[in-house]
Amino acid sequence: MLQSSENSYGVKSTSPASNPNSYNPVKTTTAPIEQATIGRTLVIKGELSGAEALYIDGRIEGKISLPDNRITIGRNGTVQANITAKEVVVMGKVSGNIDCSDRVDIRSEGSVTGDVSTVRISVEDGAVLKGGIQVRSGEHKPQNQAQAKAETPKSASPEAPKALAATASA
Repeated sequence: MLQSSENSYGVKSTSPASNPNSYNPVKTTTAPIEQATIGRTLVIKGELSGAEALYIDGRIEGKISLPDNRITIGRNGTVQANITAKEVVVMGKVSGNIDCSDRVDIRSEGSVTGDVSTVRISVEDGAVLKGGIQVRSGEHKPQNQAQAKAETPKSASPEAPKALAATASA
């Protein structure tokens, strides 16, 4: 008795999911991350600021300020600038200070010459880091000097009575 080719291996071809060897890509529902790219041949001199992630594969000289976003310096990227960002990933060369509110990641082919101030830092084997490192606690967020001065008397006043009470009872 002849059987159809569909059933000869015990596999039904009506549903692609029934074959365990078939590839069904998983569809993601998240939106793609908006990211600006500075290409390999671009050279920018001056101040760079914005509100989206940035991938640098070219050359930048000056100042980069993206305080709420990620900056990625690609393998071909060369940055001679002070950087302020939430997250910095270095695969190329950076010459300048990095001030990061979350983390700095220096990959094995990356090079940083300058001071780094961050909450978290990762330096892979083979990476180059010349300069100082300041690792802040995660609770402390950078503030401008006016806010810091305004909050200092408020936070110092409750501490003074506690200190006096501790010395008086002793």
